[in-house]
Amino acid sequence: MPQQYSDSNIKVLTGLEPVRKRPGMYIGSTDSYGLHHLIWEIFDNSIDEVISGNCNFISVSLNTDNSITVADNGRGIPIGINAQTKMSSIDTVFTILHAGGKFDNNAYKTSGGLHGVGSSVVNALSEWMEVTVKRDGKIFEAKYKNGGKIIQPAKEVGKTNKKGTIVTFKPDYSLFSVKKFNTSVIKERIRESSYIYKGLTIEFIDNFTNEKDVFKSTKGLSEYVEFINESKTSISNVAYFEGKHDNIEVQIALQYTTSNNELIISFANSIKTPEGGGHESGFKSALTEIINNYARQNNFLKDKDKNLEGDDVREGLTAIISVMIPEKIISFEGQTKTKLFTQEANAAVKKVIFNNFTFWLEENKKDAEAIVKKAINSRDARFAAKRAREDVRNLKNAKHQKLLLSGKLSPAQSKSPINNELFIVEGDSAGGSAKMARNKKYQAILPLRGKVLNVEKTTIRDLLKNEEICTLISCLGTGIVPEFDIKNLKYHKVVIMTDADVDGAHIQTLLLTFFYRYMKPLIDNGHIYIALSPLYKITNKQTKKIKYAWNESDLKQIKEEFKSYEIQRYKGLGEMNAEQLWETTMDPEKRYFVRVKIEDAATAERQVSVLMGDNSEARKKWLSENVNFDLTD
Repeated sequence: MPQQYSDSNIKVLTGLEPVRKRPGMYIGSTDSYGLHHLIWEIFDNSIDEVISGNCNFISVSLNTDNSITVADNGRGIPIGINAQTKMSSIDTVFTILHAGGKFDNNAYKTSGGLHGVGSSVVNALSEWMEVTVKRDGKIFEAKYKNGGKIIQPAKEVGKTNKKGTIVTFKPDYSLFSVKKFNTSVIKERIRESSYIYKGLTIEFIDNFTNEKDVFKSTKGLSEYVEFINESKTSISNVAYFEGKHDNIEVQIALQYTTSNNELIISFANSIKTPEGGGHESGFKSALTEIINNYARQNNFLKDKDKNLEGDDVREGLTAIISVMIPEKIISFEGQTKTKLFTQEANAAVKKVIFNNFTFWLEENKKDAEAIVKKAINSRDARFAAKRAREDVRNLKNAKHQKLLLSGKLSPAQSKSPINNELFIVEGDSAGGSAKMARNKKYQAILPLRGKVLNVEKTTIRDLLKNEEICTLISCLGTGIVPEFDIKNLKYHKVVIMTDADVDGAHIQTLLLTFFYRYMKPLIDNGHIYIALSPLYKITNKQTKKIKYAWNESDLKQIKEEFKSYEIQRYKGLGEMNAEQLWETTMDPEKRYFVRVKIEDAATAERQVSVLMGDNSEARKKWLSENVNFDLTD
């Protein structure tokens, strides 16, 4: 029987707050992450209708005016008058913070939206918003403008035999550092949700290109794992478990591959939790115990052997964890819900995986043996690489490290890591210019000779034989995983500064792959940057004034301004003298840096594996689907 959801379910906790003054408090940031978070606040309301069993179709449209439409066939927002606000429930939900059906246990037993601020926050941060509700045989519309001001209160505009909610909004782009949505980001999040709710149909319509993508999964989380591991070589089948403990529903899918890396993606009430929480910690501890128990019972480990460590048993693992937690006990960190605080989830996940994975290993002997042997090989490789790591981390061989850095690193004079910057440049030519250009007090220069090792195709033992990689590790001071320690970081800005050409882009990619695989916390904590150097130097023939262009748009604007000019196309950083390099690329007052972030862990893992791994067919397929090679276009 459908749960009750009527006007009386809409509860108001507090009045309106000045969201526009501090948007980061509500959506995390005002960069690309925050802009896309607006979509998810509305989208997750539709997902809550899916969770409640009242919705099986969601549509997301990117419109040509850079507005977004999210539509569903759920129950529709209640259309009557709210007893507390004396306004319509529609206007209450979209204009008052902490108002919504999530505070009433009769409307939603389980949901991701708990704070009641999502819809009103999106409205507050929008240039305009229009809402259409189909419910009880009626169509209601409401319109808002300039940060949530009611232009048209919710009113009946027609009759219908359908149900659902349609929300269209255009963000107030003056509040954001980015001015348009990224279709790849939207589609990956939609794809992800389709895996969590098998049978749910979600469509994405790009009205700029008139393309429509439809996402629907029949196998759920198992299919998600297969998608992520598509370009990898598996050593086991996908294991899938589900169960319930203390009213917490748990789903887990996992698979092992030949990869040296692990990927665990977790969700709570359909909300991704990139910082983990009780559900992840419960999974990890249970997995380690189960595999150790199996290894001992089947004589892979002898009495004298120490237990395999967590890092050993998770090498090559791809796992998806999804928990559904009743509203009364679920707890997240902040409005953006990046970490699950519900400790009951720990016990629930442990119970489900113990009940199921132990049995699965017994029933799948060949897979179990491959998993245990990989964990043992991981342990052996860890022991074999320990001495090399210690050398690199300056634990035993200071003389070796000094030789590595001698003649390469030009260190900063300051001993303050928070102020210091390390510029990684390609070759001696660019290195020479950078050394002369830098501020010696806090800027260090590390020239790299030749192409960096592709760490996706090598073992950690071979990695630590590479002089360039060892030099870089020594410079940063953190060591590499699993012994990485960010407290020892010597430079809080690590800047990749390469030529603006194909070779430079390749070096960037190789370095980013290394940081992603062996120093990922540097990316997670915002320490990795890419320096953007200008492509052109334009000199006014009359005044001799010089300007720089970073792209073709800049160039066109400067040419129109100067009328008569000379253009120099920079082929590399080495073509700039020290003054030009400082002025355009290294001066904190004028330079352009791009901070490297991971917006979607599954997408990042899949793309690094595809583009940098050994599977040439998967790489060819990705390139053909995502890169336009028609140079005449």
